[in-house]
Amino acid sequence: MQFKTSMALLQRGCALLLTHAHELNRRLFSITAACTAIQKMTRVRVVDNSTLATTPYHRPPRCIHVYNKTGVGKVGDKILLAIRGQKKKALIVGHKMPGPTMSPRFDSNNVVLIEDNGNPTGTRIRVPLPSSLRKREGEFSKVLAIAQKFV
Repeated sequence: MQFKTSMALLQRGCALLLTHAHELNRRLFSITAACTAIQKMTRVRVVDNSTLATTPYHRPPRCIHVYNKTGVGKVGDKILLAIRGQKKKALIVGHKMPGPTMSPRFDSNNVVLIEDNGNPTGTRIRVPLPSSLRKREGEFSKVLAIAQKFV
């Protein structure tokens, strides 16, 4: 009789422990759509050789606006960047969060500085670009022309 009682208490304790662990995991990890890519106040890394990107500064560049309806930038979207106390437009060429199937996932949020007319500010891009940018070639042909490698 005592064995059955102790087994019942043990099963109830395990159930409570599993429920608590499930609640803990649900609170710690968020899988919302808003965190899938670059949004406002996201730190980025400028990967071209323009003068703004190569000179050191005490604040990292941050995204201050995404030029699309959702407010979440993915590869190929334009953003407004705060870099060295200035506002510059940039093109997203890679982000940390996983995107669609068979698209590369990068170690950092990479952007290339562009001018208002779409021309890149630098003359070289130091990291490989995703080949999905080639599909939208008309918009970014000059950025693709100065790229060294594609992934």
